[in-house]
Amino acid sequence: VQLVESGGGLVQPGGSLRLSCAASGFTFSSYTMTWYRQAPGKEREFVAYISGSGDSTNYADSVKGRFTISRDNAKNTVYLQMNSLKPEDTAVYYCKRLGSLSWGQGTQVTVSS
Repeated sequence: VQLVESGGGLVQPGGSLRLSCAASGFTFSSYTMTWYRQAPGKEREFVAYISGSGDSTNYADSVKGRFTISRDNAKNTVYLQMNSLKPEDTAVYYCKRLGSLSWGQGTQVTVSS
């Protein structure tokens, strides 16, 4: 299992970012994919998941209505569209395959004016 996250950066409050996670080493469309995040000094926390077919999603209450998870099984990629970003969204964001112990390197998202 290999996961490579990208798309992070510095954005002002209220702004948007789209994260990507390119996956390889397994049959991507067969697995639920998840996004997690870890803020400085805090434990890693669940953000969202999407089923293998893409027809089922779920979100943490803190991001519901602002973030959207999606996937392109033809490209072996899962996305996280983040809108209306808040300073408390600042964290390193990771994608993970459900049931796997492997993590990518993460991508830093900083929300600040």
